[in-house]
Amino acid sequence: MIKRFINGSDFMSMVLSGADNLHQNEARINALNVFPVPDGDTGSNMNLTMTSGKRELQKYPNPAVGKVAEALSKGLLMGARGNSGVILSQLFRGFSKSIAAQEQIDAQQFAAALQNGVDLAYKAVVKPVEGTILTVAKDTARHAVTFAKRNNDIVQLLQEIHTRAQESLARTPDLLPVLKQVGVVDSGGQGLVCIYEGFLSSIAQELGGSNDQPIGSEAAMPFRVPAAGKPPVAAPPRPTAFQHASAQSKIETEHIEFLYDMEFFINRKQTGRTGLRFDEALFKGMLSRDGDSILVIVDDDIIKVHVHTRKPGDVLNYALPYGELTEIHILNMREQHRDLLHEEESAAVTSGIQSGSVEVLPETAVVEEAALGLAVSEVLTGTPADALSAEQAHEWAPFGLIAVAMGEGIRSIFLDNNVDVVLTGGQTMNPSTEDFVKAIESLSAEHIYLLPNNSNIILAAGQAAELSGRNVTVIGTKNIPQGLAAVLAFREEEAAEVNTHAMNEAVLHVRSGQVTNAVRNTTIDGISIHEGDYIGIMEKTIVTAAPSLQETCRELLGRMLEDGGELVTVLTGEQAKASDTAELTAWAREMFPDAEFEVHEGGQPLYPYLIAVE
Repeated sequence: MIKRFINGSDFMSMVLSGADNLHQNEARINALNVFPVPDGDTGSNMNLTMTSGKRELQKYPNPAVGKVAEALSKGLLMGARGNSGVILSQLFRGFSKSIAAQEQIDAQQFAAALQNGVDLAYKAVVKPVEGTILTVAKDTARHAVTFAKRNNDIVQLLQEIHTRAQESLARTPDLLPVLKQVGVVDSGGQGLVCIYEGFLSSIAQELGGSNDQPIGSEAAMPFRVPAAGKPPVAAPPRPTAFQHASAQSKIETEHIEFLYDMEFFINRKQTGRTGLRFDEALFKGMLSRDGDSILVIVDDDIIKVHVHTRKPGDVLNYALPYGELTEIHILNMREQHRDLLHEEESAAVTSGIQSGSVEVLPETAVVEEAALGLAVSEVLTGTPADALSAEQAHEWAPFGLIAVAMGEGIRSIFLDNNVDVVLTGGQTMNPSTEDFVKAIESLSAEHIYLLPNNSNIILAAGQAAELSGRNVTVIGTKNIPQGLAAVLAFREEEAAEVNTHAMNEAVLHVRSGQVTNAVRNTTIDGISIHEGDYIGIMEKTIVTAAPSLQETCRELLGRMLEDGGELVTVLTGEQAKASDTAELTAWAREMFPDAEFEVHEGGQPLYPYLIAVE
């Protein structure tokens, strides 16, 4: 049977099938991580990203394929984690834009949408690398466009897409030498193949047929996990997305000036558009008379409003002339603050943990813009500095800093050095775009710096910076030592451009090292690595591996100090033993008497030692 069109219901089934297939193969995709480190998480990042998209489109099913694609795009965009997740979100963002107005699409439109997604994804990556998910997407879309010109059957098109994606994936080791060296294909590309396989399976099942291979089968997975290895150890449970310094006790409840947190919709459709013409600038101006954290999203017949105010009655009166008010929610933030203080007091009694000292202003809500059919980039977030009232001006700080870290010790170091918000994540559990957006909106600052502290988080940070609508600069820190160097170079009294230059310069002058355990046997750059070995990584290169922790640490430190260094900072992880640390530092001080050594408890998982040389 020939299928010439797919509608919203068809596409939703395809996406759900693709997401489920990706989920089933998450661990196997993780195991394709090139380095044999215990935090290979491409599969996890793509699965979490796709799950966010799936959740969004399930909220708002629609018979129009364009609307379903739009909901998917918004869910993926905000849920994107890691480089693979961000690229996946861009692929379907471009796809969505291409078919936005369509009730149903044919084979040529589907193929053109795939190509539009590839074009957008390549633009989103500063230095695209071939032999990755980008290559698989590009090769597949190009072939799909050509095939659809001579064949209008959607099922055959999806078969061609799946086949070409597998073929492109198999070629990734020829384009990226490190893949060939280790004997695996690209993990992100494999994730995309799983999604396309799910698409095909869904349509084939609908027509009463079947895919050539059952979904999730061995034959359908054109990659190998090295036989001698095992899947990486499971990541610890994901904690709260980000954590502030514990500062609620430093805020007097009565000092919360705009105490009513309001959210509601203005439905203009029910008025037949006979209501007053909506002047967005004027409406925001009225809200700002007695409010802050103002968020207004306009989508044709629906207007979403969020505001913190002293006078909720006035806000509702401002809105009434424009249409019917629905889904009105009003919370008393002083009451919420009292509850938070009570929880902190209870926690302090239980754990003995002291509260921090960083002041945190009330958080601006981030609304679910997907319900309104808006592109995320159109969401107006935060209150511009020039719109602040005189009463609010004193609250608007010149700078805000957001860093990503894992481990209480590292988190505390950042908070003690001007960082306002610490997102939990890093080597594992990459924060999503939405995590960054929420963190940005929690700060009343004119210019905000993001420190990703991991190369796999930089794209998500950049995407959040773009979506936020605020003055946000991403400092491309690829690890914790670089992040700490950047923070120490920051000066509150300097101009933004001066700080940006100083922080970027500091990143260039720090050498970074990591020690962890290998999760499988492999050989990289002539170094033979056995499962369970300690491996030493300098920047992004494995430089040593040995069964002995001391041997690995000493070799790594020697390589890092070959060109000298005045200050060596060692951050100890959860697995580090005090006796091992004392032995290592005693050896290092004897071998490198000209360098100063500092040891701090980092508390990071999986990595016994993180090392910085300046």
